[in-house]
Amino acid sequence: MTATDRSTELITVAAQAAADKLAHDIIAYDVSDVLSITDAFLLASAPNDRQVKSIVDGIEERLNKQLGAKPVRREGDRDARWILLDYVDIVVHVQHSEERVFYALERLWKDCPEIELPEDAKATRGKGEAHAQQQADEAGEAM
Repeated sequence: MTATDRSTELITVAAQAAADKLAHDIIAYDVSDVLSITDAFLLASAPNDRQVKSIVDGIEERLNKQLGAKPVRREGDRDARWILLDYVDIVVHVQHSEERVFYALERLWKDCPEIELPEDAKATRGKGEAHAQQQADEAGEAM
């Protein structure tokens, strides 16, 4: 079994919305063969809590406006370190960069096929690492 056309459409729109809000390391997996509760996961991250919220709000707004989709569940708003949007067909995970490294969801789903994403979303790969390096360099200069 593979992700449905609807799931792929939701993932594509959500990934573009995340890229437009400057998310880092956007990736999507077709998990339909290993999970019965959803077809696909979208993972994205940001270097601070405010940006995590902004990305989630952007995804939610775009999916509602373009596809009439609303999440059945939204979790993690209070701390904004890891916000989950459950659309049944897809689940969106937007994590603070530190949580992304710690929980390493990519490691859990690496055997699942990746879903093709828009070019803007693909261009975000490696940005989290580049941002972390930039922060480390700036911290070193300040000393």
